[in-house]
Amino acid sequence: MTTNRLLTLASYLLPALWATPSLAQDSPDSPPNVVVIMTDDQGYADTGKFGATGFKTPHLDRMADEGLRFTNWYVPQAVCGASRAGLLTGCYPNRINMLGAPGPSSRTGIAEGEMLISEMLKERGYATALFGKWHLGHHEKFLPLQHGFDEYYGLPYSNDMWPHHPGVRHLPMEKRLQRWPHLPMIEGNRIINREVTPEDQVNLTTSYTEKALDFISRNRSKPFFLYVAHSMPHVPLFVSDKFKGKSEQGLYGDVIMEIDWSVGQILSALRKHRIDRNTLVLFTSDNGPWLSYGNHGGSAGPLREGKGTTWEGGQRVPCIIRWPNRIKAGSVCHAPAMHIDVFPTVRSLVKGKGPAHRIDGRDISNLFTSPATAKSPHEAYFFYRGDQLEAVRSGQWCLHLPHAYRSLKGGPGRDGIPGPYLQKRTELALFDLGRDIGQKKNLAAAHPAVTTRLQTMARKFDADLKASKRPRGSL
Repeated sequence: MTTNRLLTLASYLLPALWATPSLAQDSPDSPPNVVVIMTDDQGYADTGKFGATGFKTPHLDRMADEGLRFTNWYVPQAVCGASRAGLLTGCYPNRINMLGAPGPSSRTGIAEGEMLISEMLKERGYATALFGKWHLGHHEKFLPLQHGFDEYYGLPYSNDMWPHHPGVRHLPMEKRLQRWPHLPMIEGNRIINREVTPEDQVNLTTSYTEKALDFISRNRSKPFFLYVAHSMPHVPLFVSDKFKGKSEQGLYGDVIMEIDWSVGQILSALRKHRIDRNTLVLFTSDNGPWLSYGNHGGSAGPLREGKGTTWEGGQRVPCIIRWPNRIKAGSVCHAPAMHIDVFPTVRSLVKGKGPAHRIDGRDISNLFTSPATAKSPHEAYFFYRGDQLEAVRSGQWCLHLPHAYRSLKGGPGRDGIPGPYLQKRTELALFDLGRDIGQKKNLAAAHPAVTTRLQTMARKFDADLKASKRPRGSL
């Protein structure tokens, strides 16, 4: 065969070889695909491996058996928008002034100068998509397509920020709309449904999943970042007919079972396209359970309190990571980690760059590969509620500074109507989480040196953060 004919043949064969997922995408030496699955208000004890009762999560359980389970994974703040900001930027929400849960009247959002995981990965040639809840500002300049995502489909904020909330359904629509405008569904930068109805919400989990499967199929031959941010199980709860009435627990269990189905669909698609071994899939929640909703809220299990507090029940969430090329099946990590560590870890894995400004997360890839022996790169994590630093986690110790917090007043609500809260107060309190996961015994007096060390650490960090925080975006 002549040299010219060999070169001609090679010109046909090489592109085909490069496009074959098993040779390019699934190689242990190639950068991984990254899939982040975030649920809304799912409690620490709301999957099988973390103690769920009344419903089953076989796909998440299998994911844990094939991957890594973190038992001390934390959110940067126990509220929707702030938690998501921390995960996507690698910063404490306070550093970037993204606090709380912005709604339809908000005129602020994520600043143009912040770098998100999507932007960092896009610079590395990744296809990027978000399907689900955004919650970093609903005006066009704040939407995902302006922050590194190629595709977006979902709700701009929480699914209860609408005129069909159970708490206002007794009012005529004109009165309801004075409290909440209609909830929009957005695709790209365009509103495709100005009035999301209860019937539309029934299909939210399914529609997000279908979009995710289509994205995986279209991008299976190149690296991609997929962020699936489920609106559920945030109240009001909705589930498709596939899972309605399927759990012993009731509607909340049905909703979690459908989310588990969604995870199974995504993992199956990765296997189908032979790219699952080099795809890092991370499953977690944005904060702990909304306890005031009772049977429509989740469970924090043995942890104290829930969403909206800096106690363990608000800050600690389930986290499962699967990446067969690098993570040993059935691993468990007890070292503390946080949403803010996802950005720098992924950046390290893909050899990404930026941002030029300061972030708070650290590379925790050593916890992925050596979870039993590796140490956290953080000396401590800091738990804020709003702009107030309330707690510090360092090693097995957690120090709560004096602060007020909300707690249930009597029993919780039922069937979508929340129960009332009251305000409680804690004084300076030190807990050994290795022995007291429920934060019941205050050891501050018994360990004055530890208490003083964590107080000093808290004051220093809080002063530094407040002196160096950056402005959020505004219209």
